[in-house]
Amino acid sequence: MEYRKLGNTGLDVSRFCLGTMGFGNPAKGNFPWSVQYDQSEKVVQKALDLGINFFDTANFYSYGDSERILGKALKENANRDEVVVATKVFFTKSDKPNQQGLSRKAILSQIDKSLQRLDMDYVDLYIIHRWDYNTPIEETMEALHDVVKSGKARYIGASAMYSWQFEKAQAVAKEHNWTEFVSMQNHLNLLYREEEREMMPLCEDQNIAVTPYSPLASGHLTRRTWNANTKRSETDEGARGKYDAAEDQDMKIVERVGEVADKHNATMAQVALAWLLQKKQVVAPIIGATKPDHLASSVDALKLKLTSEDINYLEELYLPHKVVGPLTK
Repeated sequence: MEYRKLGNTGLDVSRFCLGTMGFGNPAKGNFPWSVQYDQSEKVVQKALDLGINFFDTANFYSYGDSERILGKALKENANRDEVVVATKVFFTKSDKPNQQGLSRKAILSQIDKSLQRLDMDYVDLYIIHRWDYNTPIEETMEALHDVVKSGKARYIGASAMYSWQFEKAQAVAKEHNWTEFVSMQNHLNLLYREEEREMMPLCEDQNIAVTPYSPLASGHLTRRTWNANTKRSETDEGARGKYDAAEDQDMKIVERVGEVADKHNATMAQVALAWLLQKKQVVAPIIGATKPDHLASSVDALKLKLTSEDINYLEELYLPHKVVGPLTK
């Protein structure tokens, strides 16, 4: 395993982050493809064996069960001081007043609930899951600063927003001498590269760590056909909304991923991940896994060094895409 500093911090993180959105109870959570504790623990154990020390969850994943499972698995298998744990705040199961968003009330309430579920005294990285259009950014940034100063989080990060919003939040923090964001968890892969227009240059200029989600485009970059007969592909409306509209255009890129994989005797997933890893500000793509063997194959992407010709070949067919996902109100 290789390790990098998380942006402007002294924190060492593995070049891959284990995403745990797939940990939970499929019968009662919001993700029917999720796996329960016994299987999830095996994934965590495998990640630790491979040298992965960076783990990502959210208060909303399986309505808190992801946090519970991850916390228990790490407590039983890892030294807390050696691992880096990130969780997020914005959504909750309830849509009643003051239960969601990034108000001071919501943030201070949700960090305590996340820590209780994780059975931890602190998280290393506390991430805002969305931009809150209904709360002044000054209120959000001060509340996050207080979370850090209280010792409940070591650093703060952001996810899924426009670059002007990210820069506005950072400017507010600078103005008041509050804690600034050190990471950006954005949507970036070979099939969706809109972040390269503004967010990626901003992160490079400010040395913000980029930890992309959906690095394999919900599985589309792992196979030579668009559709797959899996529980997730059949039930994940979010993935369909992000990718299906550009299927005809993007299948040409998928085909090239397959060709480059054949050239290097690698898997398509390894090619897609290697493409991300060669980007300067990408510190750790977030790889979701519900089976241990998925992790071992992904980590081998570190051994794959794409040539400039490979990179050009993979990139040259890309055309602008409609902005999708969290950036749309």
